[in-house]
Amino acid sequence: MDRSTVNEILDESHTFIRFHGVHLPPFADLGPAELKTYTLAAPMIRERMLGWDITDYGQGRFEELGLFLFTTRNGLQSNINSGAGMLYAEKVMIAGDQQISPMHRHITKTEDIINRGGGDLVLELFTDGGGGIDPTLPVTVVSDGRNITMQGGERLRLKPGESVTLEPETWHAFWGENGKVLIVEVSNVNDDRNDNIFNAPIGRFSKINEDTNPKHLLVSDYDTWLQSGSS
Repeated sequence: MDRSTVNEILDESHTFIRFHGVHLPPFADLGPAELKTYTLAAPMIRERMLGWDITDYGQGRFEELGLFLFTTRNGLQSNINSGAGMLYAEKVMIAGDQQISPMHRHITKTEDIINRGGGDLVLELFTDGGGGIDPTLPVTVVSDGRNITMQGGERLRLKPGESVTLEPETWHAFWGENGKVLIVEVSNVNDDRNDNIFNAPIGRFSKINEDTNPKHLLVSDYDTWLQSGSS
């Protein structure tokens, strides 16, 4: 993915988020140099991978296979180990119309996926059979206080305001229909480096072609751009 394309997506996504009355934290507006200075006093931004995240899953087809995310808060593995502190995470996400976030599950993360506005959010769901997707098993999820049992591969449609809770054994892919969808994800501690298992052999982060300067850094840029001595 070209950096110039990333910059365009950032601008479009921020406009969409504000249109729905959601405001991101102040560090969202900082450019690379400003963020580097800011994180000297706020190292948790880098440590917890807070901030902008745009992925095409390494496939180069963002409009078809991709997702926009902004992580607003997140704990650490040490919180999980001790059972204390910030045991939760929150993300703002955007799924485009017919833009697929591909089939995956998590090892430890339980997440609430909430449609906060725009179009419909459609999820295709399966249960893990111990070695991967088992389409013969039913899928049971909680949606706004109700237990819903579905056939493997059946689709759940969430209108604005509706939500679903996904446990680690639930495989899921999702996309927007009838327009872009503003999503909020509330979960326990999020580890995007190690806690995503994809059904297809794809990556979690985009490979960036630096055809121009970044307007804002992505969380996948932090290890390179926020190191001492980098610019």
